[in-house]
Amino acid sequence: MPTRRLFFALWPDDEIRAGIVARRERLGRVSRRRVPDHNLHLTLLFLGDQPADRVTAIEAVGGQVSAGKCMLSLDRFGCFPRARVAWLGGEAPPGLSGLADDLKAGLEPLGMNFDNRPFCPHVTLFRHVRRRPEFVEIEPLEWMVTEFALIESIPGRPYQVLRKWDV
Repeated sequence: MPTRRLFFALWPDDEIRAGIVARRERLGRVSRRRVPDHNLHLTLLFLGDQPADRVTAIEAVGGQVSAGKCMLSLDRFGCFPRARVAWLGGEAPPGLSGLADDLKAGLEPLGMNFDNRPFCPHVTLFRHVRRRPEFVEIEPLEWMVTEFALIESIPGRPYQVLRKWDV
């Protein structure tokens, strides 16, 4: 059976994307594997490879959750050493954490299980980071969260927005 690699995410508009790119440039070249500008996003919930016939049910869950608009401040760089990524992130506003939790809860009846790590909002900037970069202080990027999306990752192609919903 064919599968599709999916995740729920905040998909930045052009202005927010440009702000992320400008801040990424402040890091310099910490790895050859810079995330392409067109793929920059903030993952709410990674679903992985899902049966293609499950997409409609996953979309239905996306349509059932809501969090209300919230302000996300991306105000610092960080690194996940085990995953070898450098990121731009900030504290999770309650509405955004609730949205991620509601998506998890809505998808569990479909047989999906997720780890219980706390939600850590971040935009991955670089992959294959060999050592922790020197992080500079940055001006916060204020992102008014008004919508979220279901995204498909197809190897060798830009991420595809399958559907968007208002928060």
